[in-house]
Amino acid sequence: MRRLTLLAILLVALPSIAAADEPDIRGARAVFEANLNAIREKDRDRYLSYYLHKETLAVGGPSGFALGYDEFAKARGPWPDSIEASDIHLVRVQPGVVYGTYRYRVRYSGDEHSGISERLFVNTPDGWKIAVTGAIDAPPGTPAPPRALTGATLIDGRGGAPIPNANVILRDGKIDCAGAAAQCPVPEGIDVTDVRGMWIAPGLIDAHVHLSQTGWADGRPDSIDVRPMHPYEQVEAGLKANPDRFGRSYLCSGVTSVFDVGGYPWTLRLHDRFEGDTRVPHVVAAGPLLSTLDHWLNLAAERQFIVLKDEESARNGVRYLESQGSKAVKVWFIVTPQLPVEASTPAVVAAGDEARKQKLPLIVHATGLAEAKASLRAGANVLVHSVEDLPVDQEFIDLARHNATIVIPTLTVVDGYMRMWRGVLDRKAPAVDDPNGCVDRTTLARVAETATVDPSLVPADRMAARQQRAERFTRVTRANLKSLIAAGIPIATGTDAGNPLTLHGPAIYAEMEAMQASGMTPMQVIVASTEIASRAMGLDKQVGTIEKGKDADLVIVGSDPSADVANFRKIRYVVRSGVVRSLSDLHALAQPQP
Repeated sequence: MRRLTLLAILLVALPSIAAADEPDIRGARAVFEANLNAIREKDRDRYLSYYLHKETLAVGGPSGFALGYDEFAKARGPWPDSIEASDIHLVRVQPGVVYGTYRYRVRYSGDEHSGISERLFVNTPDGWKIAVTGAIDAPPGTPAPPRALTGATLIDGRGGAPIPNANVILRDGKIDCAGAAAQCPVPEGIDVTDVRGMWIAPGLIDAHVHLSQTGWADGRPDSIDVRPMHPYEQVEAGLKANPDRFGRSYLCSGVTSVFDVGGYPWTLRLHDRFEGDTRVPHVVAAGPLLSTLDHWLNLAAERQFIVLKDEESARNGVRYLESQGSKAVKVWFIVTPQLPVEASTPAVVAAGDEARKQKLPLIVHATGLAEAKASLRAGANVLVHSVEDLPVDQEFIDLARHNATIVIPTLTVVDGYMRMWRGVLDRKAPAVDDPNGCVDRTTLARVAETATVDPSLVPADRMAARQQRAERFTRVTRANLKSLIAAGIPIATGTDAGNPLTLHGPAIYAEMEAMQASGMTPMQVIVASTEIASRAMGLDKQVGTIEKGKDADLVIVGSDPSADVANFRKIRYVVRSGVVRSLSDLHALAQPQP
C-alpha cells in the first residue's frame, strides 16, 4: 500500500488540461460508481467485470502488493452489509489513464471499518477497466471526510428560535459552518446529505450514568440478589471487558456524550478508550465514589466506594481520585438513623475543600433537603438528584445560585426499580422502552429473565410502602423542578442509567419527557440535554451546541423536538465527530447478528 500511496502523490502532481480531461474523467467515474454499486447490490459478476482480467492487475492492501486477476477474483467476499463511499476524487494522468481515491466506511454486521481506497483506471478496447486497486483502513481518530447536511431545521442548543432551511457543514470531525443556507453555502466538491423535512439538534448528553451497572439486578444485587445465577464478580468482569456494548446503545439512541458519575476505577480509562471511536459517545468519568455509607457492593480487590470515615479520609480520597485522572469528585451523601446529616457533614465539607484545591468539581448525590443544603455549603457544583423529601426552600435556592450549581433532577430512575419488582411478582418480563432497537442483546436477555426470578426475593408485603414512596418521589421531585426552573437554577439532563430498567441509551427519552411534563418547555429540555449538560460534565468547549469549531456531534430526527421532546425518539441519523450514520447502521452496530 505504501507503493500505491507514493504513486498517488506523484500522480496528483502531474499537470492536466481540464477540457481534455473531461471525457476520460467521465468514463472513469462511470466505472467507479458502477463498481461501488455492484458492491452495494452484492453482484459479484458485475463487480468483477470492471477489473482488468489480466496478470497485470495490481492489488494493494495492508499486507502488501500482489499481481493477477485470478487470485483477486477468488478472494472476493464476504460482501459488506453496507458501504458508504464519499470524498471521491479523480485526476487524468495521461490520455486513457485516470487515478482516483475515495473514503470508505463498510459494515459487516456489528464490525465496521473505514479508510481510503485507490483505483487506477485505464481505457481498453473493452472499455474503461480498473488496473490498480488498493484499500487500507485508517487509524483510530482519523477525521471523517467532509460533508454537508442540507435543508433541515436547525436547533443549535443555545435556546434560540429554530432556523429553517439550514445547512451544517462538517469538516475534519468539526462544525465548519451552521446556519441558514445563504450563510453556509455548500462548498464545491464535498458530499451532500439532503435532510429536508428533518430537524438537526446537538447530540444528546446523559450527564448521570453508571457504566459499572448493567440496567438490571445483576449489576445491582442489592436490589434483588441474583448472585447465585449471575456472580457479581463475573458481571463486573464482563462490563470492564466490553463497555462498548453500552456505548453503541447510547449512540444509537442519539446520545453522543455521557458522564459516568461513579463506578469502578476502570471507568476512568474510558475517555481515552472511546474518544477516537465514533461508534460510541464521548465519556467523562468521576471514578470511585466517596461514600458516607460503607456499602458492600464492592469487589475483593477493587472498590467503587471510598468510605468517608472522617475529614482525613475525605482528603485522602480526593487526592487519590486526582492522581488517577478523575474528572470530578462524587460524594454519595447517604443519611440513615445511624448516619445523621450532622455526623457526615464535616467529612463532606473536607472533601469539597480538597476538591477545590485539586481543581476538581464536586458532585453530590443528596436526596434529602438537609443533606442537599449541607452539600451546597460544602461547594457542590452539581447535584445529581432531586430533593425528594421536602419542597426546596429559599435557602436552598440561594445556596445553589451562589455556587452556580447545576441540578440534575433524575426523575425516572425510581420507576425502573418498581417495574422490575412488579415483573418478578407478576412473573412477567417488563416492557423495554427502546423505540429504535438500540439495547444490546445481553441486556434484553436479562430483562426477559425478570419473569423467571424467584418471587420470594421480592417481599410482596413491602410493595405497598415502595409504591407510596415512588408516588411521593414523583410528586415532590416534579414540584421541586418547577421551583428550580422558576428560580433560574440551571438544569441538566441525567438518567442514572445502569440502575435496574434505567437502560443505557434509550432511558434518555423518558427522562426528557418527564422533565417536560414537570413544566419545562421543550426548548428548555433541549438546552438541559445539550448545552447545560455539557457544562455539567466539563465538555462545554467541545460539545453541547452546534457552532463553528465544536465537535460535529448531532442528532437528526423526523419531527420537531422543539414542539415535543418525545420527537427525539424519531431518529433518522446520528453524527459523532463528523461520521454520519443512519438509524439502520446504528441499530446493526448496537444489536449485531450473532
